[in-house]
Amino acid sequence: MKLAEKKNIAENFHEKLSRAKVVIITDYKGLNVEAISDLRKKLREFQVEYRVVKNTLLERAAENTGAILIKEKFKGPTAVALSYDDPVAPAKILIKFAESNKNLKIKAGILDGKALDFDAIKALSTMPPREVLLSQLLSAMNGVPASFVRTLNEIPKQLLYVLQAIKQQKEAA
Repeated sequence: MKLAEKKNIAENFHEKLSRAKVVIITDYKGLNVEAISDLRKKLREFQVEYRVVKNTLLERAAENTGAILIKEKFKGPTAVALSYDDPVAPAKILIKFAESNKNLKIKAGILDGKALDFDAIKALSTMPPREVLLSQLLSAMNGVPASFVRTLNEIPKQLLYVLQAIKQQKEAA
């Protein structure tokens, strides 16, 4: 591969690393082509890109991005999962795939400029999907005004009860 091609690939990958919300690097040593194709298919369903990258090109592409924090993990066979939308989806898919395929090793990751180790990626994989989190947020946001309106509605109602009790007390006297 010529130097110009390598620079072009590194620049292209640098742009992808800069845009990605989450980057997870894996060691795919021991996986056959069928298993890697299956993993790529599962990741593609959630708009996650999975690429095998040479470590030297990955180091060059990681400069001035958050991925530089995990530079020491760029050893051995390296594949990179990049998600531009949902940071939870690649973690879920990779953890589940690694449980059934012992040859896939999750090395590290980056989420919003912070380095993630295997345990953090596993914890990320237990989070509910983005849509569920958004619906929970919306229900919480919707619940506050609804309870506020119910509280405001109770004030005149309680005032009427007090006035009714005063009226009954005066009539009894």
